[in-house]
Amino acid sequence: MSLPVLVMMVVVGISMAVAAVHFTGGSRVTRLVDTRQALDRFAEDFPDLKPGTVQLTEHGDTAFIDLGDGRTGIVHTIGDRFLTRIVTPTEIEFVGLDDSKVMTLHLKDFTWRGGRFAFADAADARAVFNALDPNNHPAGQEAA
Repeated sequence: MSLPVLVMMVVVGISMAVAAVHFTGGSRVTRLVDTRQALDRFAEDFPDLKPGTVQLTEHGDTAFIDLGDGRTGIVHTIGDRFLTRIVTPTEIEFVGLDDSKVMTLHLKDFTWRGGRFAFADAADARAVFNALDPNNHPAGQEAA
């Protein structure tokens, strides 16, 4: 088999695989429409918890939920799925406010390291930052 034919077969094969993933919904992206949706999604994974206030990021890709006792629930969109976590300040590697509305969060958990989160309101960004900042909480708190 000649090299040009082999290259063409590889290109066509990869293109068909990418198209199949796209047309079966693999490239679909979901968003959190409002705080109610974030609470409902969080309750699917943690039905016994009593959530408090919810801060939603500007584009609806992440919600931070106050759970009390130094714990914060996170609902984050990844593609067309949701990732939920409960974190405490002891699990935070770094948290900072880049400006008044953008927070950077790095977790010690290797399965999801965090990211940059833009909020529509500076007060929401500050509230989430204060809840997650290890310097604002006594040491020794553990996740549920």
